[in-house]
Amino acid sequence: MNQHEKLNYVEFPARDLAATKAFFEAAFGWVFTDYGPEYTAFADQGLDGGFFRSELCALQANGSALMVFYSSVLEETQAKVEQAGGRISKAIFPFPGGRRFHFIEPSGNEFAVWSDTDA
Repeated sequence: MNQHEKLNYVEFPARDLAATKAFFEAAFGWVFTDYGPEYTAFADQGLDGGFFRSELCALQANGSALMVFYSSVLEETQAKVEQAGGRISKAIFPFPGGRRFHFIEPSGNEFAVWSDTDA
């Protein structure tokens, strides 16, 4: 249900829509709906969104917002990311209240995954 003045949708650039879709399907089980050759959307992932064809990419070092997944088993999620073709850009590290790692998906966008300290 859409909520007034709450975040509702996020869009990311993607150099290679097919590779990005394949990565998220394999690593996280996402399902996509294509809207023409230059846009694909995902839903029911905590926040709905999409990828649009672009040579740009979203990197935290360039000032982009960092989208962060939650995992109850961090090492298993990292293995799935790597097996699906993601590149680990920051190995697992602790922070107050948890641990996380960062990865780059095939189109060059950076994401992170975190877990509770006790998880």
